Amino acid sequence: MKSGLKTILVGMGCVLVAHSPLAAAEYPIGEPVVKRTGIYWNVLIEHQGLTLSVRGRDCVLEDSFRSGEIPKLDPVDFAGEQLEDGRYAWELRATPVIDSNVRQLLAAARKLDDPKAEKELAQQLRREGRIPWQPITQTGYFTLDRGLILLDEPEDRSPKETAAEIGPKTGGLIPTTKDFVIADDLIVDGSACIGFDCVNGESFGFDTIRLKENNLRIKFDDTSTSAGFPSRDWQLTANDSASGGASKFSIEDITGARVPFTLEAGSPTNSLFVDDGGRVGLGTATPVVEIHTVDGDTPTLRLEQDGSSGFTPQTWDVAGNEANFFVRDVTGGSRLPLRIRPGAPTSSIDVSASGDVGIGTASPAASLHVSGSDGSTQMRVTDASATAAVRTLLDLRNNGDVQFILRNTGSGENWQFLAFNNGFQISEVSTANIFSFLEGGDMQIPGAYTSTSDRNAKENIEIVDPLQVLDKVAKLPIATWNYKNQDALMRHMGPMAQDFFALFGLGNDDTRISVTDPSGVALAAIQGLYQDAQQRNSTIESLRQENAELKERLARLEALLGQ
Repeated sequence: MKSGLKTILVGMGCVLVAHSPLAAAEYPIGEPVVKRTGIYWNVLIEHQGLTLSVRGRDCVLEDSFRSGEIPKLDPVDFAGEQLEDGRYAWELRATPVIDSNVRQLLAAARKLDDPKAEKELAQQLRREGRIPWQPITQTGYFTLDRGLILLDEPEDRSPKETAAEIGPKTGGLIPTTKDFVIADDLIVDGSACIGFDCVNGESFGFDTIRLKENNLRIKFDDTSTSAGFPSRDWQLTANDSASGGASKFSIEDITGARVPFTLEAGSPTNSLFVDDGGRVGLGTATPVVEIHTVDGDTPTLRLEQDGSSGFTPQTWDVAGNEANFFVRDVTGGSRLPLRIRPGAPTSSIDVSASGDVGIGTASPAASLHVSGSDGSTQMRVTDASATAAVRTLLDLRNNGDVQFILRNTGSGENWQFLAFNNGFQISEVSTANIFSFLEGGDMQIPGAYTSTSDRNAKENIEIVDPLQVLDKVAKLPIATWNYKNQDALMRHMGPMAQDFFALFGLGNDDTRISVTDPSGVALAAIQGLYQDAQQRNSTIESLRQENAELKERLARLEALLGQ
């Protein structure tokens, strides 16, 4: 079963990226065979997966195959696309079979964040043959012509006719099977043509040496045998020798059976340009810096870890255009975790030699230093989830007390917010504590507590009957107690919230009492006491007057009786 296909548009073409990376060896992966329905590869090596890439003029297609599957290229339906007539290059990459213990070693080394140790481990594993030295790849070309596939079929590189069969050619050049051996220097005062198709009267133009036939190679065959002397053989190759092969120029490592450098026909001018200062231009003849890339649409550098060394495959793109400079996580769904917009100010992000990060400053004075001068500097944390939930958006941690400071650079006022061992406090820097909130729920302030009581801030105002309030206060149980999280010796006096709520119905529920409500109840009760006292005083005054009148009447009666 094929797996992990992802499509990315590239210009007018397409790229299908598979997530099966690839490995290393010096031998081919499999023999390509053309059948009626496409190209098949008879795989010759063990592997954990294969990726087949096919590149045409306008697009690159990739498909992946698991171990045991036969790689197939169907021009009618390859990776969901139909190939048009034309010349194509193909590349087959293999993911090597790597022991799970080796993968665990490599993963552990990666987590250490020690590149030197990681490199030494990888080198050791390569020397032991447990991971490949290079990616295992195999490449080739084919031509699609009206549905027919022309694949590598070597041409005959020898002359088609012998000298005896053909006689003299035009111009009088007579082919011969005899070799010429010159035991001295050979100096040619003119131009030289070498190859089966050279003719007498060859028009050289400005050519000094011309190679002319249907297979063109210049081979450097080093015969060194003494110890210590390099003996690698190299070859300059012009074009493939196979029908349907590529028109290209290559430098081949003959001894190593590798092709480290290739230029395909049709490559744009200045595809690769090295100037006299060593600067490399990709798409430009005037490179300004060491590597200068020019393209009409989003010049991009791809960094692809293909899995050939045992690490998890991962592909990144670093690119830029008129909209942004960005890093793209190709493996992770082409997300863009880092973007910089054109016009961003200098030191928008600045990392100092100490590792401090500055945002808007080139000289950060803290691990994260945000600076600005246009009056709009701010820091915002937003969670845009549509699901309502409690979330921690700011988490400050320290091995000890934690504080943050609010500093007015104009007035010099500094306020600190401090979380200490068993509480939280607010105070002016270098002054006594202003506000403390303790672990047990106690709040301490050295000054007065003031709450809003403005008539304009209130509504649904109803006048209460102080005598009724007084009657309820008389029925309210009052006790002394301590909170369960406090020392039993720390005593308090007051009602229970359940009793208070049952009598007065004030507050949100019957488990809490607002500091405002007991004060209001007390004031109303005092008014009730005052009204009750006034009524009692009035009654007493009436009784006093009645008593005085009775005394006066009694005195008159006693006077009459005495006469």
